[in-house]
Amino acid sequence: MGIYAWAREDLQRGMLAAQAAGYERQLYLRALLGVLVEQSKAGRSAADLAQELQFLADNLDDGRDYGFMRP
Repeated sequence: MGIYAWAREDLQRGMLAAQAAGYERQLYLRALLGVLVEQSKAGRSAADLAQELQFLADNLDDGRDYGFMRP
């Protein structure tokens, strides 16, 4: 199993546990995102982390057509 599949499974378990504890899915995900950024800052420069987060934010639209992807 790859690291991304493992992370997705772990996330699913976390969401189920949060739901069982009475937390809404979006609240759990928002809290988790904050913790992930906090932990990532401990081992990466702020500029490096900001660049990755900006890339992710710029690519949120799954339906967007990118010029570099065209044949």
